[in-house]
Amino acid sequence: MASASRTILEEAAPRGKGLQLSRERQFWIFQMAGWSIWVLLLVIRDLTFVPAEYMLQRVAMFVVDAMIGMLLTTGLRHLYRWVWESRLPSRIAVVFFGSLAASLIWQPFQNLMEIFSFGDTAELAGTGWVSLFRGVLPFSFPLLLMWSGLYFFIKYYQLFQAEKEKSLRSEALAHEAQLRMLRYQLNPHFLFNTLNAISTLVLEKATGPANEMLIKLSKFLRYSLDHSPLDQVTLSHEIETSKLYLEIEKVRFGERMRLAIDIAETAQKALVPSMLLQPLIENSIKHAISRRESGGSISIRAHIEKRDLVLEVEDDGPGFEPESLGSSVKGFSGVGLNNIRNRLKEIYGSNHQLIFSNMVPSGCKVTMVIPYETE
Repeated sequence: MASASRTILEEAAPRGKGLQLSRERQFWIFQMAGWSIWVLLLVIRDLTFVPAEYMLQRVAMFVVDAMIGMLLTTGLRHLYRWVWESRLPSRIAVVFFGSLAASLIWQPFQNLMEIFSFGDTAELAGTGWVSLFRGVLPFSFPLLLMWSGLYFFIKYYQLFQAEKEKSLRSEALAHEAQLRMLRYQLNPHFLFNTLNAISTLVLEKATGPANEMLIKLSKFLRYSLDHSPLDQVTLSHEIETSKLYLEIEKVRFGERMRLAIDIAETAQKALVPSMLLQPLIENSIKHAISRRESGGSISIRAHIEKRDLVLEVEDDGPGFEPESLGSSVKGFSGVGLNNIRNRLKEIYGSNHQLIFSNMVPSGCKVTMVIPYETE
């Protein structure tokens, strides 16, 4: 458990660091883009009335002005991050007075550039220092307030996206844990039944069949360990796995178990959840074969219908109780059948069908309809 927790923390740390770097990069991208647009708008404005020979000087002034604005707003950003955890009134006050202070610093530089005449050198001696500090509120202050508003809007949007991503990740982890739990229910259930069968063979002094069954069981469990509960495998692979399971049961039932498999060629490459058929086959063996001295038969069929894969497992046993028929499966309490229902729901949501029906004169059929997917 400690090892697993450490692994999760190690994976989460780089992700958090990467998110922080991403936000830092986004800030500078927005800064560069925003102030570049600001310079472009000023240039477009001046093109309407400034002679062409003075435009280079004006552009240089606008670039310097934007660099000062970028420096001041970067300072505001650090100030806002410092008070981010404070109460709302405190943050509003910091935004107001911070923007005002930055505008007081910025406005003199803007006024200085306005003093320049086109093509002339500034004469500061005759202007008076007071004139450098005029017009703080009409321009710089509202501009910085607007920048602050955009900063908080983008910041809250990023936080919202981060929380949304965290929620989706938590949902995905819960979904994965649910699938793992459902899949891991199969092995203990199957193992219990198989060991009971081996125990019966040993008590009957049938050591040969018991040993053969143990070897096949070992091979089957090795396969289970090699495949994740979240794996999807081709239907042909799933059929081979089902045959391995059936070989184990064949040791117990011999000729009492009769099997027919009919898989359409177009369905061979369809992807299905691993170990999907085993619970259905196990249910048929339990009801149609093990309870009758004459045994019974099991049929496995698959074909493609429009854009769906249709899987059918049929036996000639006594069939289902009437109240259990249809797609509700309310009458089923077995681990295997409930497991199938829950796994399909987790993987495909409402985009699947699981139908239980009785055959004439006897027997039952389980039909699964899932989306047709290939590798």
